[in-house]
Parts: sequence; C-alpha cells; structure tokens
Amino acid sequence: MIHNDTGFVKTLRGVALGSALLASSGCMVGPKYRRPPAAAPAAYKEQPPASFKEAGEWKPAQPNDGAIRGKWWEIYKDPVLNALEERVAISNQNVLAAEAQYREAKTVVRIARAAYWPTGTTAPAVTSSRSPSSFTNNGQVSQNAGARGFYNLPFALNYQADLWGSIRRTVNAATATAQASEAQLENAKLTFQAELAQDYFELHGLDGGYRLLDNTVQSFEKYLVLTQNRYAGGIASQGDVALAETQLATTKAQLVDIGVQRAQFEHAVAVLTGNPPSALALAAGPITIEPPPVPVGVPSDLLERRPDIAGFERQMAAANEQIGIAQAAFYPALTLSAVFGFESADFGKWLTWPSRLWSVGPQMAETLFDAGRRHAVLDETRAAYDVTVANYRQTVLTAFQQVEDNLAALRVLENEARAQDDAVKAAERSLRITTDQYKGGIASYLQVITTQSTALQNQITAVNILTRRMTASVLLVEALGGGWDASQLPTPKEVQAHGK
Repeated sequence: MIHNDTGFVKTLRGVALGSALLASSGCMVGPKYRRPPAAAPAAYKEQPPASFKEAGEWKPAQPNDGAIRGKWWEIYKDPVLNALEERVAISNQNVLAAEAQYREAKTVVRIARAAYWPTGTTAPAVTSSRSPSSFTNNGQVSQNAGARGFYNLPFALNYQADLWGSIRRTVNAATATAQASEAQLENAKLTFQAELAQDYFELHGLDGGYRLLDNTVQSFEKYLVLTQNRYAGGIASQGDVALAETQLATTKAQLVDIGVQRAQFEHAVAVLTGNPPSALALAAGPITIEPPPVPVGVPSDLLERRPDIAGFERQMAAANEQIGIAQAAFYPALTLSAVFGFESADFGKWLTWPSRLWSVGPQMAETLFDAGRRHAVLDETRAAYDVTVANYRQTVLTAFQQVEDNLAALRVLENEARAQDDAVKAAERSLRITTDQYKGGIASYLQVITTQSTALQNQITAVNILTRRMTASVLLVEALGGGWDASQLPTPKEVQAHGK
C-alpha cells in the first residue's frame, strides 16, 4: 500500500503514457492477408442460346453494362412471382435464421473490440472477525480480543497492451467472420428465392400439362362417341370401342395424377414464403413466356458476383488472422493494472481520505514451457487456413461449372424446343390424316390410337421442355449471383455498429 498521492499521480501518468506509446508502436506478428488466386478461365466454354445473342444480351467485353440488378426475378415480368419473391427475404424462416446469425456475428465483433479498453472492476467487502482472547501469534495475551469489522471498497483497472497485434487480429478475424455471415445471409436469400422461382415454374408447367391432358380427354371422348356410333352401325368392332375406352380412362388417370404434384409444389411455395401450406392458393395457368435473356458477362466477374464465394473469401481472411494470433502467443504479454479505493476497520472512517489506498504498475508474463502446445496451435491454425483456401477454390470451380451447365442446358433445350415444335406439328398432322382414313374405312382404330399416343407424347414433351428451360434460366441467374455484388458486403465500420 502506498500513501504518497503525488507518486500515485505521477506513476499513473507514466503508465498511461507508456500504454499509449505501446499501443501506437505495437507491431503485428503473423502473415499479411492476400487473397489467394483462384482459377478463372478467360471465357466460358459453353455458348449462350441464340435468343440471348439476338436480344443483344451477350456482352463478354462489357458485362457490367447489362448486368442483373436488384430484384432479378422481375425479368420474368410476372406480378404474382414478384409478390411471392418479396416475401422470401422477410418471412422465410431459414433466411430469418441466417439474419439472426449475422447479428450474432456482429455482436462478437463488439465483444472483441472491448479488449481495446481497460476493464474496470470493483469488489466492495464488509467482513466481521473475532480474534481469540488467549494468545496472539507471539504467545502474548491479546489486548484487542473480540469481534471487529473490516471495510474495503477497491476500484481496479486492468489493461492488456496489444504489443503484438493479438487483439487487433482478433477484431479483424471477428469482422471478417461477420462479413462472411452477411454473405451467407445473402446467399440464403438467393438460394430460397431461386428455389421458389423453380417451384413456381414447375407448378405452372404442370398447369400446362393439365390443360393439354384436359383438352385431350375432351378429344378422346369425341373419339369414343365416334367409335361407338361406328360400332352401332356395324362398321367398327367391339375391340375398337374397348381401345377408345382404355385410351380415355388412361388419360383421365394421368390428368388426376397431376393434381398430386401440383399440390406439393404449391405447398413448397407457401413454406418458402413463410406461410403454412393451407394459406396459399395459386391460380392455375400454363407458362406463356420463354426464358428471357440473362446477361452473363465474363468469368472473372463471377468472383465478385456470388455471395457464397465472397463468404468463403472472408472466411480465409478470418483464418489468416488466427495464424497471427497463434504467433503472438510466443511473445510476452504486458498487463497494466491500477487499484484505488478505501479500506478501514472503522465504519465511520471508511470513506475518509486517510483511509484511501492505491497501487499501480505493469506486469510482464511469458510462457517458458508448454510442452509444444503453442507450436501445435500454430500448426492447427495454418491447417485451418489451408482448409478455407481449398473451400474457396472449390466454390469458385463449382460456380463456373454451374454457369457452364446452365448455359449448355439453355442452348440445348432451345434447340430441342424448336425441333420438338416441328415434331408436335408433324404428329398433329399425322393424327388428322389417320382420323380421316379411319372415318373413310381405310385405317384401323389401332392406327388412330397409335397416332393419338404419339401426338400426346410429343405435346407433353414440348410442355416439359419449356418448363425445363424456365428452371434452367432461374438456375443460371442463381449461378451468376442473382444481381449481387461483393461491393454490397458491409464495411468493417458497418459491422461494428450497434443494432441490425
């Protein structure tokens, strides 16, 4: 205990000045972060569909001129889809969970930043004790035997100087992790928005199939009446009637079965928008548009347009900081402490100036032997960093694959759709000819059944191809990042701010 207050003030000033100098001159041990390179081809292997080029949306030289912006689903010009997509970001429970995780990560940054400042504590204590009346420690009779009180009110400040950058790296790591969490939030939005759009187009693709089968059922009912009339007139056989009845019943069964799949897609859309399945009913209607052109750009832009890539890149930055933190553990730690308070055995004199106490001083601590623990921790952080690098590069490769896959799908399916349209027209023409021949007694009803099946199958295939083209379009938009850009990541200052 020191009672010279002038010495206390001078010592405290010296410690404060030394702390400031240490904070300003402290170095940061460990590697400086540089984003590792990832393989990025100069151009995509797969070419876009002809419709993209015809619309002028294939601009590899200046990709940002026509880049997708903001609400990417609006390129489909469907008000119902637009309204559903708006609800994903505010009502989808998985998105809300990702948003809460981002807020949690931001709080971790504030916790880490608290280490920049001293920690102030107090531990008031009031104790009573009684000394034995027989002997003191030296064997003499105690003159102060009996119960007495003891009153203590200390205030302590402790500050760990960031000599080697451990605290700064901890804050940087927490900041990068929070940025990665925000990128994961954006990726969750994109994932579930894209899933909703796919389910939406799958549902309306089924509506197109339903309309086709419903029209076919009406047509087959007319064929059944025709066959029954011909049988009544002695022209057709009972076998022809049975064939017509079988064809009609089979098509009706297919029509009913579509209802199961449609209900499942409708339920999925409801859940994606944060609603129970019973709360949503989508009006029936076939797909009436073709996939709109999607600005693709050049491969190097993909590294900045995908939130999942940005998230893994931020994880690499955080892992790099952990290496520096592990290296800082090899150096001594400096802790500055100061205590001021009051202590007295007399309650009436407890908070008086003569009862004051204080102490102040630095403390150095260094681990001399830990059986290789710090080296093992350092090796662990380096291995963990290598894991994040591999994850980042794999995510980049997967992103390029997804773009290439869906460019190929759109191109091939567009060509297939054109060929299928020709097949549908040829099958319908064949059905008309065979029907006329049947009515004229030239063809059998088995030939009619065969041409009917061929025409129906080709029509169903055409509907399915259009549905696949729409879902491939959505997948391409998702693969390109959905209009997101790395510049939308929150800055360190935004991450460290209070609130959402």
